[in-house]
Amino acid sequence: MDSYAVFLRGINVGGINIKMAGLREALQSAGFSDVRTLLASGNVVLTSRLDAVAVKRECEKCLRDAFGYDAWVVVLDAARVSELVAACPYPDDDKSTHTYITLSSDEAMLDELDAAGAALEGVEQQRLGPEALAWLAPAGGTLDSPFSKISARPKFKASTTTRNLRTLIKVRDAAAKPGSAGS
Repeated sequence: MDSYAVFLRGINVGGINIKMAGLREALQSAGFSDVRTLLASGNVVLTSRLDAVAVKRECEKCLRDAFGYDAWVVVLDAARVSELVAACPYPDDDKSTHTYITLSSDEAMLDELDAAGAALEGVEQQRLGPEALAWLAPAGGTLDSPFSKISARPKFKASTTTRNLRTLIKVRDAAAKPGSAGS
């Protein structure tokens, strides 16, 4: 069994409200093991005999069937989450800026987002791999930041999701300690 981190896009915002207990139950009913949720923003650690592509497909089908919304997830091997956290050059806790990592299931879409961000003046970002892009936003101004506005475009909705670095650290730690998460 392999350990995966599953990042749901767009739940508990914009009218799509899912209780974490219901999310865990749905994913367990779909055949996933050791399903644990972190925070209430769609972060899941689970184990499966499937590969990451199949985990993504099955999670999206499960969410669509159980909760009736157009679900998209990004799935990473738990070890890869740890590598991305280690590769991030930005601080996990800073009073003036927040560090975010945009995760993607489509490298071409992340390439496009990376190029769009690089074209903006004053945006600090760094590609961490084919599936991740780290970027900084001013504290208190994340949603108004130019990069955040670009990443929120509908064309990126099905393949990207963004988490702050502190959340990825929690996911990394939960994946390393089976049975330690829950919300």
